[in-house]
Amino acid sequence: MTPGNNGASTPEDEDPFGYLYADGQARGAQPPSGSGGYGYPNAVSRVRSVGERTYGGQQQAPQAPPYGGQTIPQQQPGAGYGQPPSAAYQAPETFPGGAPATRQAPQNTGRGRGPNTKGLLIGAIAVVAAVVIGISVAMLNGNGDDDKADTGASTSPTQSESPSATPSSTSSVSASGDISPVDAKALRLDGGASLASDVQGAKADGGIYVTNFSQAGAGVTWTVNGIPSDGIYTVFAHYSAVKDASMTLSINGKVFGSKFSLDNYTHQDDPAKAWTTSYTYPTLTKGTNTISLSCQSGDSCDILLDQLWVRQGKHTNKD
Repeated sequence: MTPGNNGASTPEDEDPFGYLYADGQARGAQPPSGSGGYGYPNAVSRVRSVGERTYGGQQQAPQAPPYGGQTIPQQQPGAGYGQPPSAAYQAPETFPGGAPATRQAPQNTGRGRGPNTKGLLIGAIAVVAAVVIGISVAMLNGNGDDDKADTGASTSPTQSESPSATPSSTSSVSASGDISPVDAKALRLDGGASLASDVQGAKADGGIYVTNFSQAGAGVTWTVNGIPSDGIYTVFAHYSAVKDASMTLSINGKVFGSKFSLDNYTHQDDPAKAWTTSYTYPTLTKGTNTISLSCQSGDSCDILLDQLWVRQGKHTNKD
């Protein structure tokens, strides 16, 4: 084709889609062929590669790559409409800056923030510590209540200067080592000895005393706790006797001395008026001791026994 000569066909004859219309088919328009032509039979093939056609001898300047740096590949010559690209065609992902062909898993750069495991661990430890502290406080409070219950009733040491001291069913030790009086009903009865309260004048609680010492083996035993040290002690007996008597005193299972004298120092014939005190000086050991007063062979045992008590060192009933 030269300037001024447009060939046998006009532009309207070159309609590539002429074969789709009735008038185009009447004028011989054909669908695309394997040679790359399409349209009317006498149409001029004007297929050009991008950038190949020149006007006035000046080559069209290449287009700048779009934003992102991706270069649009040019169609190779000879590839007609509807034809597959030539072997020189390259997929967009092969170009620099192109989209990746497959989805890639994100890489862990170490800068992301995962689960705050350290915070969770600290929170769990705090919860456990709070539970342990609560249990400990509850246990301490419980022990405090038990201690108060155990120490609610306390006894203070009482020094027994005379047999008129307040009797007690349990002995207590004073600062000077004296043991408070023990009532007859708190003693262990042996060999037929028994309790009574018919005769007035007994100082024991309820006026109760021990009687029936007459038969051999009858007696009482007192377990004394809290003796402060080894040494000589005074054992007192409060009793009533209308005639002189004597009985056997045993300390920790061993007979002490010859006899424990229990005479009628009041010289009264009425048992209610014959209450008096006698004493002796056995040796006791630190801690617990047993003191027994019994009627043995050769003893005279017609007495009423009211109380027993102990004082450290040698004393008389007038002290």
